[in-house]
Amino acid sequence: MKILAVDTATEACSAALLVGEQLFSRWEEAPRDHTRKILPMVQSLLEESGLGLSDLDAIAFGRGPGSFTGVRIGIGVAQGLAFGAQVPLIGISTLAAMAQGAYRQHGATRVLAAIDARMNEVYFGHYEYRAGHMQLVGDEVVSDPETLVVARGQQAGSFTSVGTGFESYGEPLNGLAEVLQGSVVRFPAALDMLPLARTAWLAGEAVPVEQAMPVYLRDKVTWKKLPGRE
Repeated sequence: MKILAVDTATEACSAALLVGEQLFSRWEEAPRDHTRKILPMVQSLLEESGLGLSDLDAIAFGRGPGSFTGVRIGIGVAQGLAFGAQVPLIGISTLAAMAQGAYRQHGATRVLAAIDARMNEVYFGHYEYRAGHMQLVGDEVVSDPETLVVARGQQAGSFTSVGTGFESYGEPLNGLAEVLQGSVVRFPAALDMLPLARTAWLAGEAVPVEQAMPVYLRDKVTWKKLPGRE
């Protein structure tokens, strides 16, 4: 199985390649520089592995949530690569990827993931490790931290936290779990999308290029009405 993964949904930019049991990856924190970084990363991975795009079985991409611009860049790059190579796409949640990263780096099996969504809100997901990969418990949501804590209540037991949401809104979000352990995972990595993409591929969840969709969670951005504007 050969799967390429790309992600530009947050401040980090990354690409990774699965070739059988071999893993190749590139990762860099590069705010506002994704368009310049991502394709050279992909080219570097292909050269290292000796593969061409047409050798791939599928391309995975960070479908969001995250930065609107970053998510659009990621899906655009993935669609362009997949169209040329005539391979299907697999959208992977950035929250799930961070949870998978917590498992890879810390062995965490119960993870609360939160990305700072600005405007006093977070993108949030609760994940647990089952059957070899992180699985979503409930729904991914966008919410202000206080409402999120009230709606969910305090979860019993110990959880690992990942993402910038806990950095920005740590005090209210600490109420989400009885015991909340921090981690070094701040952003998603394409490397952690590969196990999720492999599972999705085996389950027949890859889609044609034109059916690949982003997941923003928030469908609009607050804006100030200008004089004369409706």
